[in-house]
Amino acid sequence: MGAAELAVGLKVREAGWLATFQDLGREHSEFMGVPCGGAADQHSAAVANILVGNRRTATCIEIMGGRFTFTPAAPILMALTGAPADVTVDGQAVSMWEPVCVPGGSRVMIANARGGMRNYLALSGSLVTGRFMGSAAPEARMGFPQQITAGQDLELGTRYRGFEHPYLSQPLFRLPVPVPAFSPGTWSIDIVEGPETEAAPGIRELLSSRAYTVTAKSNHVGLRLDGPVIHPEGLGEIVSHGVPIGAFEIPHGDELIILGRYRTLTAGYPIVAFATKASLPLLGQARPGQKMTFRWVSQDDAVERHREEQRQLQVLEDRVRNLFLAVDLPHAAASHAPEQTAA
Repeated sequence: MGAAELAVGLKVREAGWLATFQDLGREHSEFMGVPCGGAADQHSAAVANILVGNRRTATCIEIMGGRFTFTPAAPILMALTGAPADVTVDGQAVSMWEPVCVPGGSRVMIANARGGMRNYLALSGSLVTGRFMGSAAPEARMGFPQQITAGQDLELGTRYRGFEHPYLSQPLFRLPVPVPAFSPGTWSIDIVEGPETEAAPGIRELLSSRAYTVTAKSNHVGLRLDGPVIHPEGLGEIVSHGVPIGAFEIPHGDELIILGRYRTLTAGYPIVAFATKASLPLLGQARPGQKMTFRWVSQDDAVERHREEQRQLQVLEDRVRNLFLAVDLPHAAASHAPEQTAA
């Protein structure tokens, strides 16, 4: 624990359907055969941490549905992002996508997520947890599940000591937060060509003209979609090769698979498209039954949109840092203390 840090206990009362420690994933692990993993919705996870003055890569909590409630033993600063949900502090509604002052002993409840699959809870400071290959992200296949359960006591190392803000229903600051739209209807996903696009005549027209539905067989490895497919022709045996996040695979069966952050790293199925980097966070929020269509874009357009989203995150990060330092709220830019790991 850093010299100026306080160890704050958090009692988890309810843990929803599935709650895990999470971050942006492992770096430099895939050349050793271990998926990077990390938050399915990287944008929401990064914004949550930025809003409480943490580094984007700090450990947060990923909540997948149900009701998640906890009580901190001392004041904390939190932010919740991701799918629209109901958030209350001692029964009083508070907003998502902004920092919220929580008094010690208060009951925080997150419930009724809708329009998406995941919420991200960030707390100012460092959640104490184990790490695998430098990351708190789960890797269940390696015996590192990182699941949070009801009744569990969490520990937060924080320099936050409370902030005078008597009206929890009012925003703490006015911030330029890039909040994604969670449309209640069909989602549009931008895609670019893959190595086998031309080997599947008509696939461009098919993907851009039909709606696909996420099936219940989807998981953290990838989304499985119900909808028409065209199998590439004349390829023969495809040598197993590396597959990136967002690859559109067409296996032997009549289904479409979009690979996620916990995919196997090599495969021999044809890849007919890639989701753009800017579309990956939305795919990470897709739940069974969600319908989506696809829009072909150029590589240049895909790169430009990703750069613009990164620029927006940097603007938010700069604004939060300047505000926090001005009012003496803790910020990672003013601390060199490492994230805490469980003993």
